[in-house]
Amino acid sequence: MFGKFLLGRIAVLLLTIFAVGAYAGEPAQKPFEPYSGQPGKDVVWVPTAQAMVNRMLDIAKLTAGDVHFDLGSGDGRTVITATKRGAKSTGIEYNPDMVELSKANAAKEGAAGATFMKADLFETDFSHATVVTLFLLPDINLKLRPKILDMKPGTRVVSNTFTMGEWKDDETATVEETQGCSYYCTAHLWIVPAKVAGTWQMAQGELTLTQEFQMLAGALKSGSSPAPISNGRMRGDMISFTAGGTEYSGRVNGNSMTGTIKGGGSFTATRGSKPAK
Repeated sequence: MFGKFLLGRIAVLLLTIFAVGAYAGEPAQKPFEPYSGQPGKDVVWVPTAQAMVNRMLDIAKLTAGDVHFDLGSGDGRTVITATKRGAKSTGIEYNPDMVELSKANAAKEGAAGATFMKADLFETDFSHATVVTLFLLPDINLKLRPKILDMKPGTRVVSNTFTMGEWKDDETATVEETQGCSYYCTAHLWIVPAKVAGTWQMAQGELTLTQEFQMLAGALKSGSSPAPISNGRMRGDMISFTAGGTEYSGRVNGNSMTGTIKGGGSFTATRGSKPAK
């Protein structure tokens, strides 16, 4: 009886030793390390050079008062940089491993205010942002474009390399290789324009505007003589156009417009009604 008991104990001990040895022999799980070209939900991940991150935030004129969202935030470097500049910055990233890596990188960089969300950028509300950055493909940009155009006029949007189709950028900046960027080194800036299409009543006549993104056309009709609009453009809520050789520039606030006339004078305009006397 004792012999069977002893043999049983020995067998259990041997099995325990084998199990512990096998476990100890297993290699430790490696920490997550992203690689350039890593597949993602909508795009592959390619890191943005830090010099390019800096230029993108520079062209956006990011300030400490801005609310910044980075769409497809990857390893978090753009959000971390924006946070260090004082902005309230959030990264939207679908890959949970990337989100955790970003949080760790932010902690290492002392960017405690950086926020990272595991989320689908198409299902995330970033409408309150004042600055948006992205490094996505053209077809993804086009899917996002209607949502961006509905944001508050003056919102600055910066894309690394890829454009927004027919919506031409307001500014472009390039980082040279000698400045620290070897590929994907062009920043495109768009400023969300106020929507001004329609008929406006002003003391100078009836102003009819058509709009394609930030570009304006139309005519200013005084009496029976319409003067075609030229050089019509929006930059956020700022409007400028020339009619009948006279240059107008001002600011739009919903259905109201106020501004100055080059050479002296001012103007007011109201969309859809007669101007007050």
